[in-house]
Amino acid sequence: MKTSFRLGPWVLAAAASCSLPLAAQQDEWKWPDQPKNLKVFGPEFTGKRLQPVMTGFTRALGVRCTYCHVGEEGKPLTTYDFASDEKPNKDRAREMLRMLKDINEHLKKITPSGEKRVNMWCHTCHQGRPKPTTLEEEMSEAYGRGGISAALARYKELREKFYGRAGYDFSERSLNGIGYELLGKKDYDSAIAVFKENTAQFPRSANTWDSLAEGYLAAGNKTEAAANYRKALAIDPKFSNSLEKLKQLEEKQP
Repeated sequence: MKTSFRLGPWVLAAAASCSLPLAAQQDEWKWPDQPKNLKVFGPEFTGKRLQPVMTGFTRALGVRCTYCHVGEEGKPLTTYDFASDEKPNKDRAREMLRMLKDINEHLKKITPSGEKRVNMWCHTCHQGRPKPTTLEEEMSEAYGRGGISAALARYKELREKFYGRAGYDFSERSLNGIGYELLGKKDYDSAIAVFKENTAQFPRSANTWDSLAEGYLAAGNKTEAAANYRKALAIDPKFSNSLEKLKQLEEKQP
């Protein structure tokens, strides 16, 4: 069933600010007056109207045409089969648009808390990422594939690409979350590796050193635990967990 769809001004802004991957070839390829195989957008969506929407998708998800459409990167757009449903991502995109419409319809039932009603767009969740996952989820998935080295490599890869943008939370909280998740799995070496990375990224945070100490303590290394509790207290002398745990460790010393 075809559904009429209204998209906000962000797609127009994206069209103006996002360079098309094959801009030099646009003179050879023209948006059709009536695009084929539209299953979500209504018949009023001419090629001229569809263009800024598609360009907006590339910006919202950080992808290019070949993510959903049949074609070879670097080849002229005239060689692409835009009507084809061969790629699963195309149907995923359709379902996401239907979901987006349902969410925005439901939001109309909620009395707004401010002057303007909240609306959802693709970039609300995706923020330049094909999959709107958290940093913890990305690292956990990498850990499942290749252990702690793969997880830390994924962290560094994402930090290099997305740091300073809204896609991922690169605060100390994210690494701490992964570290404690690994502690729960009793993978102490991996947890300690993550906590060490957090101290490297946030050396002036008492909490990161306290968490590293917790990792060593869980692993049975009381000497390193005490040393790192002291580092936490050197930054914040009133950090309660470090004070309590260090006191317990010192009381148990012969």
